[in-house]
Amino acid sequence: MKALPLIPRAQAQEDVEQALDYYRQEAGESVALGFVAALEQAFTHVARHPATGSPRYAHELGLAGLRCWPLTRYPFLVFYRQQADHIDVWRVPHGARDIPAWLAGDEGGT
Repeated sequence: MKALPLIPRAQAQEDVEQALDYYRQEAGESVALGFVAALEQAFTHVARHPATGSPRYAHELGLAGLRCWPLTRYPFLVFYRQQADHIDVWRVPHGARDIPAWLAGDEGGT
C-alpha cells in the first residue's frame, strides 16, 4: 500500500514537544533522539498500514475510525484517524494516562 501523508494536529505536535522536553531534561539528548526515532518509525508504520492500529478506544469513546499505535521502547501512543487522502494524527499521549477520560476532553476537536 502507498503511504499516506500524516498531518499532525496542533495538540499532537504539542504532545511531542512536551515529551521531547521531558526526555532532554530528565534523560539527555540521546534518549530524546531515540524518542524521535521511535516516533518516526510509528508514523511510517501508520502511514503505510493505517488499518493495523487498535480500534479499542474508538469503541470506548464512540469515535468511529479512531485508532492507536504504540511506539517501540517508549510508553507513548499515536492516536489517529485515516482520511481519504491523509492520516489525521490526533494526539501522542503517554500510555499511563487515563486515555478514555483524556481523549473524551478532545472530542469537541473532531
